[in-house]
Amino acid sequence: MLGMFSILLGASDLGAQVNNPQLQKQLEGVYSKWRNAMVQKDARTWGQTTAKSRQMAIRNRIYSERRAYPQSVFDIPAAPPSVAGLKGLSAHRKGATATSVYFGKVDFGVGGDPADNLLLLHFVNEGGSWKYDTADFINLLALPEVRKQLQAGDYTYVEQKDFQASGVVPPMPIAVGPAKYIAKVYTFCPGRDVKVKVNKISDHHFIDTKAAEVVIGGGKDGLNEVQFATKALEGSTGKEAMTIRVYLMSTVPGTKPIKAFEYQVKEGEEVKPFGSSHFVIDAKMAKKLNG
Repeated sequence: MLGMFSILLGASDLGAQVNNPQLQKQLEGVYSKWRNAMVQKDARTWGQTTAKSRQMAIRNRIYSERRAYPQSVFDIPAAPPSVAGLKGLSAHRKGATATSVYFGKVDFGVGGDPADNLLLLHFVNEGGSWKYDTADFINLLALPEVRKQLQAGDYTYVEQKDFQASGVVPPMPIAVGPAKYIAKVYTFCPGRDVKVKVNKISDHHFIDTKAAEVVIGGGKDGLNEVQFATKALEGSTGKEAMTIRVYLMSTVPGTKPIKAFEYQVKEGEEVKPFGSSHFVIDAKMAKKLNG
């Protein structure tokens, strides 16, 4: 493990730096500028401070939900937390990526008394300038001992690799236009790792969960493709029930979602490791979705 207060420039990790105060100051400035843009709904500054790949991913999602871009960028349930008042634990750079870790009362402004938790910020370097990418909020409610260690000044927990920059720049997503039909992938997969791809564009990854995600690009008239891959997780029985579905969502109030695709396995039944299928959006279905 790398020491929290060390700098590593070894041959095996050339260009990687841990706890670089100058880097942390730069990253904090970028994040603060990005956050102000979000709070003030400043689309121009948001575009200047957000990584291009992240901008495209957000644009694709908004278009896939048939919402307006860039106005909908700022339709968020809570304001991004400020890092003012938080303790900066480390800044790590590897290649064109960087991370910055903070500890303290991470406040999303939704009321209540925030507890001490971790905030991990990710950045990408574009043309010599750092741009904000994503953030991970690590709630320490289920890790009370870790919270105590951090409060006592023991930062060993954040020395692990998960808190460090990967060196891998996120790929640029394929651009999609406004979706004709909103679609969602739903998966119930206890004990399994499930990957789903819709129309060769929208990738989804579910691990031991019950969740739904928006299909990037949405549904289209005529034939729509669905591909999936499943794998039992270590410790599972391999006999758990599993469900993969694609729903089409109407924008007409009161119209229920249409189940367009389903692969369902009951407990104890054999699960396909791979599968490829399709669903069709015909004129009758389109009329129901559009009212």
